[in-house]
Order: sequence, then C-alpha cells, then structure tokens
Amino acid sequence: MKDIRMLAAIMFTDMVGYTALMQENEKRAKILRDKHREVLERLISEHRGQILQYYGDGTLSIFGSAIESAICATKIQQELQMDPVVQLRIGIHAGDVVYDDEGIFGDGVNIASRIENIAASGSVLISDKINDELRNQKEITSIFLGRYELKNVKEPVKIYALSSDGIVIPTSQQIEGKTSGSDQSIAVLPFVNLSAEKDNEYFSDGITEELLNSLAKVEGLLVTSRTSSFAFKGKNTDIREIGKQLGVRTVLEGSVRKYGNRVRVTAQLINSENGYHKWSETYDRNLEDIFAVQDELANSIVNQLKKTISIAKPSKPLVKVPTENIEAYNLYLKGLFYWNKWTPDFVHKAIKCFEDAIEISPDFALAYSKLSACYIYLGAVGSMSNKIAYVKAKDYALKSFNIDNTTIDSQISLGMVKYFYDWDWDGAEKCYLKVFEVNPNSAETHQYYSMLLTTLGYHKKALKEAEIAYQINPLSAPISYILTFAYFNNNQTENAIEQQKKTIELDPDFGDTWNSIAWMHMKSNEYDKAIEILNRVLDNPSNMPRANAGLCYAYAKLGQPKKALQFIKSVENAESEIQHIELEIAIVYIGLGEFDKAIDFLHKAIDKKLGGLNFINGKFWKEIHDHPRFNEILQRMNLPME
Repeated sequence: MKDIRMLAAIMFTDMVGYTALMQENEKRAKILRDKHREVLERLISEHRGQILQYYGDGTLSIFGSAIESAICATKIQQELQMDPVVQLRIGIHAGDVVYDDEGIFGDGVNIASRIENIAASGSVLISDKINDELRNQKEITSIFLGRYELKNVKEPVKIYALSSDGIVIPTSQQIEGKTSGSDQSIAVLPFVNLSAEKDNEYFSDGITEELLNSLAKVEGLLVTSRTSSFAFKGKNTDIREIGKQLGVRTVLEGSVRKYGNRVRVTAQLINSENGYHKWSETYDRNLEDIFAVQDELANSIVNQLKKTISIAKPSKPLVKVPTENIEAYNLYLKGLFYWNKWTPDFVHKAIKCFEDAIEISPDFALAYSKLSACYIYLGAVGSMSNKIAYVKAKDYALKSFNIDNTTIDSQISLGMVKYFYDWDWDGAEKCYLKVFEVNPNSAETHQYYSMLLTTLGYHKKALKEAEIAYQINPLSAPISYILTFAYFNNNQTENAIEQQKKTIELDPDFGDTWNSIAWMHMKSNEYDKAIEILNRVLDNPSNMPRANAGLCYAYAKLGQPKKALQFIKSVENAESEIQHIELEIAIVYIGLGEFDKAIDFLHKAIDKKLGGLNFINGKFWKEIHDHPRFNEILQRMNLPME
C-alpha cells in the first residue's frame, strides 16, 4: 500500500495488570482479554474507527473524528466496568500521521501512547488537541488535569480527563507518579526567617516574593506563582512531594538572617525528583545592598539552570531598585506581608505601611500600586463604598504608572481599575497584555484576563486563560474559582461543579463557592439539589442574601411565586439595612418571569457599579440575554451589543 499521510485521532488502550493475572489465574485472564477484544472491535467499528494493531494486551486505533474517538472511548470504559470488570487505560491524541503496510508513524502516535501510559485504570485521558474539538459537545465533558512532561516529547502537553458516569478521573498523584515536572519550571519556597526577632518574618517573605517576581521575567522559565509556593510555608513537606504537587523539576529554598544593618541570605537549588542539591550559596551584605544581593542571587540561579535547560539569558537586570531609601523599602515589605493575608483588617494595616513608605519616599511606584490594589480589594469585597474605594484605587494606580510605567504592578493595578471602575475594556486589555510582555508567568494577570474575556462574552478564550492561570498556580482558591465559571460558561457543568469542590478543598471559607454550586444545579434544572445546598449555607451571614435569592428563584421556577415574593417583600421592609442587593432582586424577578422589573434593578446596580455586573454576559444571566431591553444594559456598560 502506498504511504498515506492523514490527520487522525489516535487511540491507545492497555489492560492493567494483565501479565500478573496470567501468572495467577490464566483462565480468568483469557476471559478478560476476550471481552476486551470483543468490546473494542464492536464499538470502534460502530464509531467509524479502525484497529490497526494488537500488541499483547493493548491496541492501537485511529479515527477520522476526534468526537467519535472520545464517545467511543467513553462507551468502552462504561461497558468494561460491567462484570467481569476489565481494568483498562485509554489515551487519545490528534495529529498528522503516516499510514502504510508496516503500520502508523508520527509524533502524534508517540504522544497518544505516552498519554495512555499515564492514565489510571478506568480513565480516558485526552490531549488539548482532542479537547478543543469537544468544547461545543454537550454530551461530552472533560476536566483539565494540568500540563505534563511526557517521555520523548519535547513540549509539555495539556492533559484532560473525560468525565462521564462510570469513568474514573485520575488524581494528580496518580498521574504525577508517572511523569516528571517540566524541565523549564521552578518553585520558590518561602525563605525561612532565621533572625533573632521573629517579627522579621515579613522581611524573609518579602525577599522570597521579590526573587519569585525576578525569575518570572526570565524567558522560557515557568515559575510557580506565590500562592502555590507559600502553601508549603511552615510545613515539613518532602521536596519530592512538593515537586509532584506543583509539577516542577527544580525547587529553590533558603533562609534570611537580618541582624542590625547586616543581612545573610542562603539559597540552594534542589532536584525535586531525587531531593539532591544542585547548587548552594551564601551572601553576607549590608542591608543597603539587599537589591544587589537579590539580583546576584537571581542571576546565579539562571546560570545554574542554563546548564541543563534552554532559557534565555536576561538582557536587563532582573532586579530593579524600587527606592533608594531602605527604610521605605522595609515598610513596603511589611505592607506586602499584611496585604497577602487577604482580610479587610490586614489590608488596612497594609495601607498604613504603604502610606508611611510613600511619605518617606514620594517616588516609590511599587508602594502606590499596592495601595491601589488594597483599595480595589476593599471595594470588591464590600468593605468600602465602590465610589470611594475605586476613586482612590485609580488615583494611586495613575501615580504609580506616571512614576514608572514599566512595573508589572502598576500595569496590573491600572488594568483592574479600568476593569472594575471605568468599564474601559480595551484599556484593561492593553494593561494585561503589557504585563505578559514582561512576565508571561503572571498567574494573577491570566486570571484577570480570563475575567475580562468572560465579561466580553469570549468564553472559549476565557477558559484557555483560566487554565493557564491554574497551571501556574494550582493551589490558588481565587484562580480555581474563576476556572469554575469558565467551565460553566462553556457548558461544562460537571467540570465546573468538580472544580468548585476543589476550590472548597483549597479554602473552605472562600467566597460563595457553595452558593455557586447550587446555582449550577439550578441552571441544570436540578432544583431539589440546589435547594438542599442553599438551605445548608443560610447560616453564614455573608451567604444569606444570595442564598435567599437563590431559594426564591427556585421556588418561582417550581411554581411557588408567593415564596419568591417573600424575599422581595423582606428586602423592601428592611429598607436601607441591606445594601447593594439589586442583583439579587433582579435574579428573583427573572425567576418570576418579570424581565422588565429585573432589568430595572440591573439599571440600579449599574448606578452603583456593582462588581457582579461584570459577569452579565455569563450563563447565569442567559435567560434575559434575548430580552429586547438587555441591550440597554450592554450599552450602559460599554459592552459589545452582539
């Protein structure tokens, strides 16, 4: 047969433990093998596929359609879970292949084989190329597992698991036990504070964060984000386990000892696969030389990494001196320490530190940008009036930008103001893209960009950005939360619910995660499940308004309008006691089918610039998207009318 070059979906299967079973019970092994062959031959043929090769207890097949290959793989696993159960792994990838009398060849075949090799028994793992073809298929859902290094494959591959009844979703430990972290990746663990004064912890944390930011500027190097790195602070976790959880090959750890006007910084690079030290160094300097130490340390790390991986040599200093005043910098690090606690009380303490730093050093751009971030936070969580908080945030962001428009922090702060306060979508996007030019590893910015794309209605692009953010920072509850909504807006409800449960595992008290799970059930017409969850979360005062609104929406949909109207009456009776509840009232009116009243309250929400409006183009509000007056909302928010 003449060589045929074609684009195909390539599927590998492999029976788990077949060789051992043959030694223990040859008769049963043959029964399972025969069932495996019968099921595969029948289903692959039904889905227009072709088995090209049997090899021992596995098969290699091709399909002309990625969708058919995924549906077929799902049915295979479901049927093999029936007694007698056949333990099977399946991996699928799409690629250009060469097909002749001798078999099938090409990189795509190797990748499909490697994906199958890391799968768990009962699971179906697919590459991003297959997943891209499934996005609009409501009957097929998938869950993003991460980006993995596969043997003899040059670039990391995004891996997804098909999700359906009877299909196993592998844990990260099951997969990571068969793969290694990316050669191009590093995690910076919190440096240990060895100073006599325990209060100097802010200083060691600050040095860690500055190093992390510096290394993130290195082209070709994937740096795990702060949240994920700091999740291991104070824990005696084995380096190899950290490498597996974060998907990195190299870990940087160290210590900081501050005494008087002197500082000693020690650092060591460790191979996370075997725990061996690759390099270590100690720096003794005057405190005024701390920026030189940071730059020297960052460059030493890059030089060490360049011996084993391909990364670009920095053309500019990795550490930029933010202020000449070491006292102001000290106050800035204290402010960072409080800021990273992410509670209103600590954010107010951070504001005081940043203000004191600016008083000493009026041209300290980073302090202004962090002040802006603090006020954005206070406005977003409702601890301060939006009109006050966002005005202050904008003022400080502009001051930071005017002093130094090259800093990532000033671009992020300005982008957030444009996104939350100005509703200047183009301006926000420009800020985020500027950040990516300097630091493509900014998980925070990928998260914000995903939010912006959701606001504009570009849900597929939003999902890709959210997945990138989650890959860089897998232990961040806010990023996991945003990924949830990206899944939901792409009609992947099961994935969304599973991801939101992961958010709860990361932080049981984060946001309104249970509320959102209830709403996802509601939008799937599973009102009983939604009502059960909402009744459970009513005890939390912060959840109560939205939970009550959700219950009333459900009652309205179930034909019990009197119960739904109780919420609106209770709000009216409370008068000014309940603030910023216009969106919740709009939701109840939507449940009642009174869309004009709902839109009237959305206009009131626009008057207050409530943050929830930024997700008006999402699936939660889909019921009113076709209403003639919905364009009024889009127009007032400067959103595309289509």
